[in-house]
Amino acid sequence: MARRNKNKKIEKQQEVKPVYSAKDAFENQLARLGVNSPNLISTTNYPLTRLTRDYNLMNSLYRSHWIIKKIINTIPEDMTKNWVDITAELTPEQMDRFNKLEQKTLVKEKILEGLMWGRLYGGAAIVIMIEGHEDILDQPLELDDIMPNSFKGLMVVDRWSGVFPDIKLVSDINDPEFGLPETYEVRDIGTERLLTRIHHSRILRCIGRKLPFWEDLAEIHWGSSEVEHVFDELVKRDNTSWNIASLVFQANLLVNKIEGFEQILATNDVQMQQQLYNVKSAQNQMRNNNGMMLIGSQEDITALQYGFGGLNDIYESFMLDIAGAAEIPVTKLFGRAPAGMNSTGESDSQNYYDMIAQQQETVLRPKLNKLYPIMFMSEFGYIPDDLDFKMNPVQTPTEDKSADIVGKKSQSILAAFTSGVISQKIALRELHELSYTTNMFTSITDEDIENADDSLQQDDISGLTLSGEHLPSLRQHIQKPESEEQDQSLNEENYMSLPTETTSGNNLTKRLYR
Repeated sequence: MARRNKNKKIEKQQEVKPVYSAKDAFENQLARLGVNSPNLISTTNYPLTRLTRDYNLMNSLYRSHWIIKKIINTIPEDMTKNWVDITAELTPEQMDRFNKLEQKTLVKEKILEGLMWGRLYGGAAIVIMIEGHEDILDQPLELDDIMPNSFKGLMVVDRWSGVFPDIKLVSDINDPEFGLPETYEVRDIGTERLLTRIHHSRILRCIGRKLPFWEDLAEIHWGSSEVEHVFDELVKRDNTSWNIASLVFQANLLVNKIEGFEQILATNDVQMQQQLYNVKSAQNQMRNNNGMMLIGSQEDITALQYGFGGLNDIYESFMLDIAGAAEIPVTKLFGRAPAGMNSTGESDSQNYYDMIAQQQETVLRPKLNKLYPIMFMSEFGYIPDDLDFKMNPVQTPTEDKSADIVGKKSQSILAAFTSGVISQKIALRELHELSYTTNMFTSITDEDIENADDSLQQDDISGLTLSGEHLPSLRQHIQKPESEEQDQSLNEENYMSLPTETTSGNNLTKRLYR
């Protein structure tokens, strides 16, 4: 009896409770609306196309379609337009050497090319070329192994030109490329014969749009082409454009009414039909440019005009869709003026510039962080401890805004110098840095900076106010010079009237008016 009760308890414990599921969606079967209803919307589907793999389509669109070419090129060109500024403590001679190395090896141009092919094909590899490393390309690139003047530039190869990621992935969690291919195979395009393997430390990866995990595996750790995201909108725009163009030929059609035309076509009299055709052909040829046409007394001709109202609104809607998919403002992508009353397009441009700044930090900066130490080891034999750089904004300020910026910054530099916070050399160096972004103070040379006084002024600001009357006028004219003649008069009159005890602190003022 006890055993029977025990079995009942076990059976009771093994009972499975039913699982209820809730479907949070709208449905109306009688009206054929909502989920699982037999209507046109429910039949919509989004198949997985993977257009990135259509190499011929990518090439055809880039070569023949101006919108695709502009979508691919615009963002990389703006990302590299004003390039970067090295912020490490380098002498002017060292900065000139490094800038010449960048220009000689076409670093900016090659990175721009890699970014464009990565956006077009979904992936591209920029190979760092080091002289003497031809036989050790499959080994990690050690900075100590870089010999002087061994950096020879960059070579760009897209994903369809013989570079294939290897199966083995980077397993070092300290590596910034953790989880990406460890090596890349270089194969002959014709025979697919393996030529060499290149370690990932010698390659700068450029990809299109990032993909989810499984799609990333399907694309062998490359990205997707930018064309995929705009292709459907591009097809709608192109078809609409061609239809509008074809409608132009129907803008003014002539309709010729002929009595008994149906009977002539219905008969089997081929000779009569041919005569009708000959007559109409002759009438069409005799029609002159003034619109005159000779017809019979029993015939009638009317003009059928076609209206184009509303087509422009439809066409502009497709343009907006393409611009939104490409993340480029309509004013920049299509060269259109801002639409609407009191519309300047500044908000759209600002959003675009913010997106470019974000792309510079997330896409361009990692590549330069990997490349610049190699270039410094090749050129100088060491890497500065404070090696860093800043991205220059793509937006170019107007002349009024530039003048305002220069006035405020130069005033701040002058105030710091006269108060004894910075030396004359540092002040000239700061003014020289302004020349790269504002094109002001370009006459300050590296020799002037080197020969400037590097000692701090010990007098307080009251002792450096140029007898209490010259400094306010100097500040006013530095911030807003009226003409070159006034600047020259200030240079000759005010500077000559300076007291001798402040000569060491006035070389900066003299340089400001040069």
